[in-house]
Amino acid sequence: MEAHAKSFRSYMPLTFLIGFGFFTVGMMDPLYDSYVQLFLARYIPYKWVIGLFMSLDNLFALFLIPLVSVWSDQTRTPIGRRMPWIVTLLPLSAVVFALIPYAATRSLAALVGVLVLLNALKQSVRGPIVALMPDSVPGQFRSQANGVINTMGNIAAIVGTVFLARLMDVDMRLPLIGETKDVLAFPAASAFVLVAVVFLFAFVREKGASEDGETAGEKVPFFRSIGMVLLAKDKSAFLVLLSLFFWFVAYQGVMPFLTEYSIRSFGLTTGQGPLAMGMVGIASALAAIPMGYAASKWGRRRMIRLSLVATALVIVLVYLLEPATRLGLVPATSAKFAYWALMFAFGIFWISIVANSFPMLWQMAHFSNIGVYTGLYYTFSQLAAIVAPSFFGGIIDLCGMRSMFLLCAFFFALAFVTMGFVTSGEKDDKPVSLDPETY
Repeated sequence: MEAHAKSFRSYMPLTFLIGFGFFTVGMMDPLYDSYVQLFLARYIPYKWVIGLFMSLDNLFALFLIPLVSVWSDQTRTPIGRRMPWIVTLLPLSAVVFALIPYAATRSLAALVGVLVLLNALKQSVRGPIVALMPDSVPGQFRSQANGVINTMGNIAAIVGTVFLARLMDVDMRLPLIGETKDVLAFPAASAFVLVAVVFLFAFVREKGASEDGETAGEKVPFFRSIGMVLLAKDKSAFLVLLSLFFWFVAYQGVMPFLTEYSIRSFGLTTGQGPLAMGMVGIASALAAIPMGYAASKWGRRRMIRLSLVATALVIVLVYLLEPATRLGLVPATSAKFAYWALMFAFGIFWISIVANSFPMLWQMAHFSNIGVYTGLYYTFSQLAAIVAPSFFGGIIDLCGMRSMFLLCAFFFALAFVTMGFVTSGEKDDKPVSLDPETY
């Protein structure tokens, strides 16, 4: 086939163009997480109430991503299936995102209204953006392509937190924007989003069929589409979804508490506290593409399972680092550097899991239902993001902060076990049958 005659290099420019959409979402997210809670704190004195508002994105994602992803599977227009959603919802998301700091100066009602609208728009467009890549790149190259897209997402997070965040300190008056103090980063990020939409629309042409000649086929009702995946006789897709729920519980359970643990346990300053998360992000950005290539060579399932073992071992070493320092086995002056090194290693193996799990699901999908698999991925991962922080927080209350690392390792081990039963999803495997007798 022609797709097999090509190398991934021929799809690299297209992958980077599609990655611009993911890049812009990755840029908005850290700014949202960093500053929206500060805006809410102007009106709300209770952290638990602020936490409820901050979970809006997870709640919207749980329902909207799978719903809109399936709708985009069924969309038929001259500009494609995904592009109508992207060129409509992504610019609207950008405009509403720019309004956040202005709404924060008006009233709590204005701020909450903008946040609800933003999350509805942003989570609706996420599925079509992500599904655009497997629509355009053949199955055998999707691990590498997803590595590129994850790299762009991590770079976007660095750009948002390191560079755009500095614009919040700029104090001047500009036309249209007005006073820039505690405002400018938001319209600046929105401008990036609008530019990305122009690039996507101008240079990405959706096809009516896959590289292997498979067409979109009939429109399948929403619940039947979901049932075709979850009730199939081949349980590989469900097992991958269950596994990713376990490993996202592990990840999302630790990350919210990591900065506080860093400060308490290693005597770090407030400014140094987030560096552990930064190490994970930097390692992920560096390793995403190589890990995609490694999975293409050695197998996606094998790379994911090896990486699950490695992440569990690294996180157990983090658990042991503090007592090892007290016993003198690790010099106190070197403990924080050892901690950062371990978190860097964690980031390498974590991105190997994330970059290769999506391609496994897409490999099981047909061209007609890629959006279904994309939506289910986010349903299970966002459910983990909702459940994990409170569950881990309760364990921390009972057993202390270090206990979260053992719990994290346990959930990675669970994912290792469930991934062992997966039998499809490699680059040359055929999609799951759409025959009703197979589910």
